[in-house]
Amino acid sequence: MRIIKDIREMQKFGNENRQSGKTIGFVPTMGYLHEGHVSLIKLMRQKCDVLVVSIFVNPAQFGPNEDFEAYPRDFQRDEELCKEEKVDIIFYPDAEQMYRKPYLTHINVEKITETMCGISRPGHFQGVATVVGKLFNIVKPHYAIFGKKDYQQAVVIKQMVKDLNFDVEILTGPIVREKDGLAMSSRNKYLSEKDRKKALILNKSLHVARNLYEEGISSPGMVKMQMEQYIRNEEGVVIDYIAIVDAEDLKPVKEIDKNTLIALAVYVGDTRLIDNIIIGR
Repeated sequence: MRIIKDIREMQKFGNENRQSGKTIGFVPTMGYLHEGHVSLIKLMRQKCDVLVVSIFVNPAQFGPNEDFEAYPRDFQRDEELCKEEKVDIIFYPDAEQMYRKPYLTHINVEKITETMCGISRPGHFQGVATVVGKLFNIVKPHYAIFGKKDYQQAVVIKQMVKDLNFDVEILTGPIVREKDGLAMSSRNKYLSEKDRKKALILNKSLHVARNLYEEGISSPGMVKMQMEQYIRNEEGVVIDYIAIVDAEDLKPVKEIDKNTLIALAVYVGDTRLIDNIIIGR
């Protein structure tokens, strides 16, 4: 396995492998890898000749009062994990290279970023789209994969790739959960033992929604109300949003039917967590 920190070197590597007919698979991450990331790496390893994992905590997608400085980092641990999974390249740039001053160019995907996480995290998806666009131009992948836990992010990236004609196919991998149902996330590290138990409310509330649908309740308003009531019974948990939308375009649905995404974000103590399910498929 090779670690590349220089953008030009990474571009050269990508170009050479494309020209030689090798297929490049790409797993973009912010590091502090967990089994969710590993599942994406394993899926991509089966798809490509050359596997690249990027590790870059992107400052552009954090708001001024968010956790950029505190975001967990452990490159040595990530490196060992990538070796175990037979990753070929870790691309590990720094922010000074990625955003040379003055930096004046951004990618803004409209409409689908103006709902859900886009409301409570203004500018977040502009930062995500910009860095992913840059990474695609640097790594030169044929395939890139994103996890479905960050469902809105995957929709945004797919739209960007379509609109800007990036020569890359976007794949998605399923949510990976702990044994008790909590969706794996690097931010789970922030949770105290007490808050870790409270965080199970996300997955449990999604099961409430699924059960209501299976009982014949298809009203988004009714399902949302029941989820809100269920979550508010857990002290110290604050709802950011609950969204019941079409899984393709993220528009609110009038009735839960085919391909409906139910997504939520809550604060457990000071930690913001997200989760989702698709029902009616």
